[in-house]
Amino acid sequence: MTTPQLKSLLLDTRLPRLEVRMLLEHVLQKPRAWLLAHDTDPLAPDVAAAYEALLARRLAGEPMAYLLGHREFMGHPFRVTPDVLIPRPDTEVLVETALECVAGIAGPAVLDLGTGSGAIAISIALARRDARVMASDISAAALKVAAANAWELTASVRFVEGSWYDAVPAGEGFDLIVSNPPYVASDDPHLDQGDLRFEPRGALTDGAGGLEDLGRIVAGASRHLKPGGALWMEHGWDQAQAVRDLLTAAGFDDVHSRQDLAGIERISGGRYKRR
Repeated sequence: MTTPQLKSLLLDTRLPRLEVRMLLEHVLQKPRAWLLAHDTDPLAPDVAAAYEALLARRLAGEPMAYLLGHREFMGHPFRVTPDVLIPRPDTEVLVETALECVAGIAGPAVLDLGTGSGAIAISIALARRDARVMASDISAAALKVAAANAWELTASVRFVEGSWYDAVPAGEGFDLIVSNPPYVASDDPHLDQGDLRFEPRGALTDGAGGLEDLGRIVAGASRHLKPGGALWMEHGWDQAQAVRDLLTAAGFDDVHSRQDLAGIERISGGRYKRR
């Protein structure tokens, strides 16, 4: 059996050229420049087999992030597995807003609810080394991924397991609470399309209309925010007004939404004034 040259796989037309190159970089553990310089090298059978296995999974629709095992977010590489959502550029506006909220606070206390891969909490901790960041998740498997990311990126984050505020130790108060909770309605057809088919269902949908977990986070925030503390949450493209209404009804001031890179109102929040 003839061993294929690297060049023959670089020209593989079964996937977009960029994805082919990324898979080959992954199985060979070599950068793009090396691939181009060695394109006439014969591929070892085990390397060719590893590439074909990943190719088959990609052709079946599995996300590239799960195949490669990582995804960049806020300029940092995050390990991802099927136990966590894949970090998305849309969510970077939540981190940017969080950092604005605590810009004038020395040693701010920040809580990230439903942390998943830890992308939000770790990004905040890396940008504000003086912050005391706590991150919760109901999934022990997700927390394992998040803790590994914090270790690899040398971020100081305290991880706690449990459902929303149940995970937070008594007496803890925060200057800021952030969350990217499940907000997709359980009957949304997108759950059975594209990357979402492979991501953890419990991290995508609340099992109801999409506002259940957002409502729980808003309702419990006042017991955990310091006076003047802020709450910001990511939500669906059509949920901004509903989330603003939840925040206003719960006593938050300066309630507003912010757009993502596509111009969609992606996050909403406000500050809680004790009355």
